[in-house]
Amino acid sequence: MRFYQLLISSVVIFFVLYAPQPLMPLLSLEFNVSAASAGSLMTATMIPLAIAPLIYGFVLAKENPLKILKLSMIGLALTCLLVPFITEFNHFFIIRICQGLLLPAALTSMTTYIACRYQGLELQKKMGIYIASTIAGGFFGRVISASFAEFFTWQDFYLVIAVTLFVLAGLIRIKKQLAISATSSVFSHLKDIQNPTMLKTYGAVFCMFFCFAAILNYLPFILRDKFDIQSTQQIGFVYIGYLLGALASLLSPWLVKTSVNTFKLLTYVFIFYSCSILLMIPADLISFMVAFTFFCSAMFIIHSTAAPLINKISPATPSVTNGVYVSFYYCGGALGSYFPGLIYQHWGALYFLLAIVLVCLIGGSLIYSARSGTEITATS
Repeated sequence: MRFYQLLISSVVIFFVLYAPQPLMPLLSLEFNVSAASAGSLMTATMIPLAIAPLIYGFVLAKENPLKILKLSMIGLALTCLLVPFITEFNHFFIIRICQGLLLPAALTSMTTYIACRYQGLELQKKMGIYIASTIAGGFFGRVISASFAEFFTWQDFYLVIAVTLFVLAGLIRIKKQLAISATSSVFSHLKDIQNPTMLKTYGAVFCMFFCFAAILNYLPFILRDKFDIQSTQQIGFVYIGYLLGALASLLSPWLVKTSVNTFKLLTYVFIFYSCSILLMIPADLISFMVAFTFFCSAMFIIHSTAAPLINKISPATPSVTNGVYVSFYYCGGALGSYFPGLIYQHWGALYFLLAIVLVCLIGGSLIYSARSGTEITATS
């Protein structure tokens, strides 16, 4: 499989994950459900994303990642093909759960394939580009979905996704030499990932995406309550900072190359991540937008640096290593998309942001602690 094919597949797969997000008000009206119920369509995919990668990591330890990727893409295409024919919200919810079970298989397969095929700085570069593609998929998935709903119907977008996934899956050619052989047991894999450095790094990744999911989920409420922005078009303009994060993630290989220790680099970026959240507190919209852009950039630099780093230091197979990574990542996202909202609801944006900073600092402390005794350099 060519790398550009993997990137295109990544973009389209993330269309599946984020397509419903901008459609929540429309779906609420169409299916006659509350806003909270409509929002549960995202929760339905996030929870499996936080759990299933652990299982897929062990499956991929003995299977060709391209085979699992192809099957999961076909499965996602079939679920998208069903969407235009649903008439009940419960049916849509079940489809989203199925997609939530298939998405981590695809994501874990792609990161495992990259980790198996590339090494050293090339791994860092390719992983950074892959992560940039996931960012682009998240951004354009939201934008195109909303555009289809306005100019055509929202169901049409799912038909386009289904056809595209079928075509991309058909182009995957499975090579036997990419199969991963493993004779060790599940327990030995678990033992491999239990060293303190890896667990602290996984914990930092959890904190990273916890903060990111919290800010992005409640950004429209902050813009509405704090800056009196009601227009969805204006809110969408602020999300440009999210897309700029894709460009920032491409700096990761250069930052790693010029850094003495990757853990030390990540510690500095976590500090910058925390400061960007604090800069959102002032009541100036321009300052908030700049801070939000810094926030997104820092998050994606951490993500695109930590993903290859964990593959370098892990004694476990790439499939298990990346499966656990994806699990920690989306577990942070699932919890971050809910619990900080309780703080926002009761105490407002100030305490909401301060709580996020606290979690961010915990993540920075974990990665700083993980660097003790390591010498993960650009040449390692």
